Amino acid sequence: MKRTIIYSSLLLSAALAGCSKDFIDRAPISQNNTVNFYKTAADMAVAVNAAYGALQYTGQYYSAIHEIGDVRSDNSWIEDVQTGLNVVEIDVFSNQSNNTLLASMWGDTYRGIQQCNIVLDRIDAVTMDQTLKDRYKGEVKFLRALMYFNLVRTFGDIPLVTKEIRSPEEGYEYGRETTANVYAQIIADLKDAENVLSIRYTGVDIGRATSGAAKALLGKVYLTTKQFPLAAQKLKEVIDLVPQNMYMILPNYADVFKVTNENHRESIFDVQFKKGMTPSEGSPFTNQFAPRGSGVIVSIVGAGLGFNIPTQDMENAYEAGDLRKNISMASGYTSNGNFVAAKYTKKYLDVPFQANDADNNWPVLRYADVLLMYAEALNEIGYVADGPAFDYLNQIRTRAGLQPKTSNNTNVALRVASQAEFRLAVEQERRVELAFEGHRWFDLVRTGRALDVMTAHGSDIKPHMLIFPIPQSQIDINPEKIYQNPDYD
Repeated sequence: MKRTIIYSSLLLSAALAGCSKDFIDRAPISQNNTVNFYKTAADMAVAVNAAYGALQYTGQYYSAIHEIGDVRSDNSWIEDVQTGLNVVEIDVFSNQSNNTLLASMWGDTYRGIQQCNIVLDRIDAVTMDQTLKDRYKGEVKFLRALMYFNLVRTFGDIPLVTKEIRSPEEGYEYGRETTANVYAQIIADLKDAENVLSIRYTGVDIGRATSGAAKALLGKVYLTTKQFPLAAQKLKEVIDLVPQNMYMILPNYADVFKVTNENHRESIFDVQFKKGMTPSEGSPFTNQFAPRGSGVIVSIVGAGLGFNIPTQDMENAYEAGDLRKNISMASGYTSNGNFVAAKYTKKYLDVPFQANDADNNWPVLRYADVLLMYAEALNEIGYVADGPAFDYLNQIRTRAGLQPKTSNNTNVALRVASQAEFRLAVEQERRVELAFEGHRWFDLVRTGRALDVMTAHGSDIKPHMLIFPIPQSQIDINPEKIYQNPDYD
């Protein structure tokens, strides 16, 4: 019975549902429903939208990504146990296999993958425009690749499911697959996607995955797997789209995060949120990131919850005069005429429709990220004093109001005289440019710097903690094929 209940989430249909993050909990469990629904192009549109909607789940970009990507790192922390013990455990490296956030991430991401697989398994039988059919396939392959990318970076070896699971029994067939095989599938999906996705969208389709998004994510995957020439090649393809009026660094850093300016030319792929919808489609970040005890002073509507609170290390990371600092974080707020020293993240401030219901999208891929990844890839291929890698690094610094870094600068703080120093320069620039966007922990692990940086930060980190424990609930379901990561109880 326990196995059937847990695996039943893989059978839920996208029928009669939009792209709400919780639609899968409301859709009926009915084999007749799943068999009869996917018949028309309109049905497939609903199914594709449901796959996008999975990104809004708690275990994906609603909560888990910033809690793992930033709170786990030296960028931010969670204020107290009352805010969320499961996140505190992740913050202080004490998380166990029964951590509810990790269970949510595993379950919600595989639910999203199931929705992608439903589309891919059913769409060929539907009579519809071939170009649109190919595009839908490309969109869900991009989404599936993104979801697997987040899973494999978090847990290591994971089950690799590429077809729709139609019965509980089928679920037991899947054990953990090697990270190499998972990455091979991610790369295959993204290669397929970049060849069929549109270069841009208009109207109601704005926000869907584009060929540029597939290329950018593929470049990040190559960078993560240390295939630096391939990473550079793919990221340069994104940069080469600029003359086609596709991407740019917005002149004003603040404009990147304004809810009135979403899906702009620096945005490559965002998770879309919209407040005031029924059922809720809004984002929680305004409330999640406001300090506990601030009432509605910071969040305006609904109380602050104290997630993703900037550390003192993070505040100190900004150079004097960095225009990004006051846009990204605040050192406190004013209450009854008194300053309260309570840091908080500012990038996602909006006036919510109600608590946890704001308009802020979550930026997954930005053009600034692409430029910094390209600079990193070029440096890994070979350090060139004041070469092209410096140009891309300094584009980001110039917008931030900072002086460029060079190989022979008389200012030691601006001098980058070796490959190793350039690595640290890119790491620093990514930290302050992409602060509180869910990148820092994954960057530190990718570059092999997590143990050194987090130990210096005062964390009790051990080597096995570079990946997280497999949720115990998954091991209990299928102990013959799902096993725990080393050194976790």
